[in-house]
Amino acid sequence: MADLFPEAAESAGRGEARRQVWKVSELTRRIKGTLEGAFGSVWVEGEISNFRKPASGHAYFTLKDAASQLRAVMFRGALAGVALPLKDGLQVRGYGQITVYEASGDYQILLKKIEPAGEGQLMLRLEALKKKLAAEGLFDAARKKPLPVLPQHVGIVTSPTGAAIRDILQVLDRRFANLHVLLAPVRVQGAGAGEEIAAAIDLLNARGGLDVLIVGRGGGSLEDLWCFNEEAVVRAIARSAIPVISAVGHEIDWTLSDFAADVRAPTPSAAAELVVKGKDELERRVADLRRRMGLGARAAVLGWRHRLERAARTPGLRDPLREVQRLQQSVDFLAVRLQNALAGLPQLVRQRAEAAARRMERAARMRLDENRRALKHAEAQLRMLNPKGVLARGYSLTRRRGGKILRSAAEAPPGTELETEFADGAVRSTVDAAGGGRHGGGKGGKGPELREGPGAAGRDRGGDGKRRTRPGEDGGGVRGRPETGQALLF
Repeated sequence: MADLFPEAAESAGRGEARRQVWKVSELTRRIKGTLEGAFGSVWVEGEISNFRKPASGHAYFTLKDAASQLRAVMFRGALAGVALPLKDGLQVRGYGQITVYEASGDYQILLKKIEPAGEGQLMLRLEALKKKLAAEGLFDAARKKPLPVLPQHVGIVTSPTGAAIRDILQVLDRRFANLHVLLAPVRVQGAGAGEEIAAAIDLLNARGGLDVLIVGRGGGSLEDLWCFNEEAVVRAIARSAIPVISAVGHEIDWTLSDFAADVRAPTPSAAAELVVKGKDELERRVADLRRRMGLGARAAVLGWRHRLERAARTPGLRDPLREVQRLQQSVDFLAVRLQNALAGLPQLVRQRAEAAARRMERAARMRLDENRRALKHAEAQLRMLNPKGVLARGYSLTRRRGGKILRSAAEAPPGTELETEFADGAVRSTVDAAGGGRHGGGKGGKGPELREGPGAAGRDRGGDGKRRTRPGEDGGGVRGRPETGQALLF
């Protein structure tokens, strides 16, 4: 203790010269720190007693053995992960931290995990096997078979001396005494029990003739029920062609056989009740079905009777020929309408043809008027652009003998043969002299003098001395657009 309280040790060494006095809270806090540092988190095993679970959801109880006890607390968060139902008398193994509850000065263990004592390794093996078989699909709901409604032959796989077989037979005899029951006696506990149970299930399937199987035993510890967790038993139940009811232990117990079976019963007696319904219940059900069938038949008869009465009141059924005559009259009416329609068809076609002809005539007349207006417009444009129109206003057009149009006096030296075109004809002449200047050439200010050529009178004038028009080399009139190099005077 000197290591725990060094101040006290020093005081004791000096005698009573200086006394160390602790407050309760300080001492408790010091003890708490010492315990938590010395032990930390530990595993502890004991039996649960004085179990309490208030509204807060936390669990308070005592772990004890033959010589001592230890207060324990497990808070709601940690308690949620415990699948084992905690109760007084249950031998458990817990893991937690040693601490002190300062308010009362009691030391306790704050548990984080808890499991059945002696069953930790078995539970680990059970969970591993459960995951393996579930991954193979042995527990799938899709592969489970329904139970027969009225089985006549029931097979039972259990111990012939246990309480389970007595409970099953008692229920079957009370509810339906005329059932045929076949027992496959096996051991349901200890080494080799799993192989016997699996072999019995396979034997009853090979024998055939059974409607349902009950596999199970009474309650017990996890070690007692372990044979129903063995892989051989689970696989035998899964491959059974006969529907299997698992009835192992009490309602709170569960084994892997429960997951593989088609139906799980909480107890062997409940399994027998699932196999057969009570005789009184079946009689009541048959009576109820008979009553419901009578009511249904009576309702059907009344329904058909009402339909027949309505049909009898229908005019068509009372006098069928009247309906036929009505239809014949409708056919005659439609035939008359068809004849009238066919008689008026030529006139309708003629009217439509005349209307179409009038529309075509109007369209052609409108198109002709549009073309006439366009032609007049083009004629006016041609008349405006015609060089002859310029000549008619008093102008003339002079060309050299080769057809080149003169644009300047300098282009007509003396001796040049010219052809002058007027609005009413053309004359030929020869240049005697040429002068410069804008309005005349030469020194006298005169322009080029023109004289008629020797052949002018012969070709351009008649015997009466009148000038005749002579078509040019291009035929006289302007055709198309002006020639290249031709000057238009406007």
